[in-house]
Amino acid sequence: MGLINDIKHWIGEHPNIASFLKFFLWLTIIFMLIGWARRFIKRNLPDTAVKYKSQKGIEILGYLFIAIITVSYFTGSIKDFGLTIGLLTAGVTITLQELILSIAGSFYIFFVQVYKPGDRIEIQGIKGDVIDIDSIYTTMMEIGEWVSSDNYSGRIVKLSNAFVFKGPVYNYSRDFPFVWDEFDLPIKYGSDVAIAKQLVTEVAQDLLSEYVEASKTNWQQVVDKYYIEDAQVNPTLAITLTDNWIQFNLRYIVDYKKRRSTKHLLQDNIGKRILGTQGKVTLASNTLEIVEIPTVHVKTKLK
Repeated sequence: MGLINDIKHWIGEHPNIASFLKFFLWLTIIFMLIGWARRFIKRNLPDTAVKYKSQKGIEILGYLFIAIITVSYFTGSIKDFGLTIGLLTAGVTITLQELILSIAGSFYIFFVQVYKPGDRIEIQGIKGDVIDIDSIYTTMMEIGEWVSSDNYSGRIVKLSNAFVFKGPVYNYSRDFPFVWDEFDLPIKYGSDVAIAKQLVTEVAQDLLSEYVEASKTNWQQVVDKYYIEDAQVNPTLAITLTDNWIQFNLRYIVDYKKRRSTKHLLQDNIGKRILGTQGKVTLASNTLEIVEIPTVHVKTKLK
């Protein structure tokens, strides 16, 4: 009893320290509750997207509650919350511009829905899949660099959320999760162009029908939402006569995550169909034709 009385007496003599201890205790309890809630959600929610959003929501609510408690403890009244925030913002704006812009960027990303976890984006010249968005950084799994096409490089990139205000953000999956791709096919002069057109068109329609049907619905939603003209989502073939060959340009729509594999399947199947024409269609290549070798006359002088 004597120890308890001494503690009460000491607290009575040092009210500021007692208030701080209470504040620290509240912070500890809130952080413990946040941690417990995150673990509970992680264990009991099967859907990854819902789990991720729920954990982020718990964090935001916890930090908001901490901010309210902090203001009420250090100002004495929650009524001073707006004034305190205003003064604090004015004091740190110059020294913490990038940090403030990053936090503002996180709210902009969330409310405007610039992108979300799972989207494939390109920002500041860096392309990748968004794997996390917090109050300061966007975390991406990088695509490209030293690897070809749309393959992961293996590097995880953290970008400041402030970058959404500093340049364009290219989103490959928002509203319309398809992209247009194309490749050129050189056909040798003398080939049967009609057969070549037929086999290329048949292969494209065969392999791309699923993407074409799925993209029509999505594209209609884009047309309804934005001021944009209707577009051709069916495969198109354009022919150009060059000095060396007849150039076939195949343009088609594809799922943004399957661009490389789809191009491989198209070229592989077209190549097999061309071989099956028994020489009626032949692929061209760069060749150098020597028309005539000039005669060289060498004179020798005998001594």
